Amino acid sequence: MGEERARALNALVATEELARQPEWRVFDCRHDLLKPDLGGQQYRASHIPGAIFANLDRDLSAPKSGTNGRHPLPEPQVFIEWLGRQGLKPSDTIVCYDGGSGSMAARLWWMLRWVGHDAVAVLDGGFAKWVKESRPVSAEVPAFAATRYPGRIRPEMAVDVAYVQSHLRDATLLDARAPARWRGDTEPIDPVAGRIPGSLNRFSNDNLQANGTFKRPEVLKQEFLSVLGTRKLEAIVHTCGSGVAACHNLLAMEIAGLKGARLYAGSWSEWIADPKRPRESG
Repeated sequence: MGEERARALNALVATEELARQPEWRVFDCRHDLLKPDLGGQQYRASHIPGAIFANLDRDLSAPKSGTNGRHPLPEPQVFIEWLGRQGLKPSDTIVCYDGGSGSMAARLWWMLRWVGHDAVAVLDGGFAKWVKESRPVSAEVPAFAATRYPGRIRPEMAVDVAYVQSHLRDATLLDARAPARWRGDTEPIDPVAGRIPGSLNRFSNDNLQANGTFKRPEVLKQEFLSVLGTRKLEAIVHTCGSGVAACHNLLAMEIAGLKGARLYAGSWSEWIADPKRPRESG
């Protein structure tokens, strides 16, 4: 029932729907790339009741080696074991939220689907909308009995740097960073500006309306197809700086009914770790 409901929500859930479902599992994914401790501080101060904190650097990423990007994907089994420590069960319906555009929540949404958990949605409008509507918050950190979460890994959802290098001519790379970063005009986070050669651009923030909620499915579909044209969805590989904003575009395409695209989590931050890899700007 939970899985069917989450699917019916088309990967998004409204605040009023979450408020009616106290049995759903909730994950707080708030994170600031420039202030990595801020999300945890905000969580401890107040969060949606029952929410568990998911730390992007610690829980949703593997350790950095210096060559694998800023937020490399963890080994699937490591992530599955973390889900078990959070008391997750395959029958749970899960809602993820963050304090910004939804990119951090989308990372967990994508990762849960990656290990076979389809009953997951992102809270449309996030924590900001929840608070604006004067809905309840709590500082209590909930405790759940650990489980042995089984997981069903879907390796076909992601590609690695070797795949991208060998498919620069036949894959369609869609970069979720702001246009100025895609062009290489500026780079506020990574040491080198530019993009992977041939990358198209769809800024992830363009998936949202002015009020911070996602655009309608038909609008998203039209806008993505205006960038992608008639390219096959299975050939689309989403990138960004470190595999987070790319998940926002994957979520938006899912909402729009455009399924089958994949994630390159290493993205630009991994790509530039090897100076021999080609770069493009302009």
